[in-house]
Amino acid sequence: MKKLLLGGALAALMVLSAAPAQASITLSQGHVDAADINWVSNAFSVKLSDQTVSPAVDRDPADVILSVPAGAIVTVPNDSRFSFLGTPGAQVWILPQSQKAGLLWLGWNTLGVPSGVLQGNNLQLKLTAVTGPDDFAVYTTGAFGAPTVIFDSGNGLPDSKTVNVNTHAHANWAFEAAGTYTVTFEVTGVRTDGSAVSSGPIAYTFVVSA
Repeated sequence: MKKLLLGGALAALMVLSAAPAQASITLSQGHVDAADINWVSNAFSVKLSDQTVSPAVDRDPADVILSVPAGAIVTVPNDSRFSFLGTPGAQVWILPQSQKAGLLWLGWNTLGVPSGVLQGNNLQLKLTAVTGPDDFAVYTTGAFGAPTVIFDSGNGLPDSKTVNVNTHAHANWAFEAAGTYTVTFEVTGVRTDGSAVSSGPIAYTFVVSA
């Protein structure tokens, strides 16, 4: 009997250890820096800065689901400058550049990268891959409403943005259909000694609801 109990316990332990890891938290509103870029041991360390709680918590992006609710739905304007969002009049889900109640306010920062460790005191934030039901874009809007596209999976990847150290920025994050998206970024740069440095791929999961 003891042998049977022990065997059963070992089998249960093996099943538990073989179970796939699950995302531990879903974030649906508030301030989040999706790419919280730091410099640790002469290399990039990228976390998700969850500022929906106080004090803020640094999380592994792989442990987080970012929720985009139906409240994010807007209509694509009849303006050729916004053609990257789809057909005029179509629905698009946008997490806005300015904070809005009930939605995530997503940004990125390089506040943890000190001056003098990278050539030019800047790095490249790259969108390398998107899987999902439709296109994904990140863009900003100026004082007069004109969009500046930063990343757009609809016209080919990778896309890259130069980001200076000591930067904190927000943008509009757009999804053209409901469903689950995996959005993969990479942070690259050149150390002052001329050697290249990369974070490797960093995948984010977005669940967009109709």
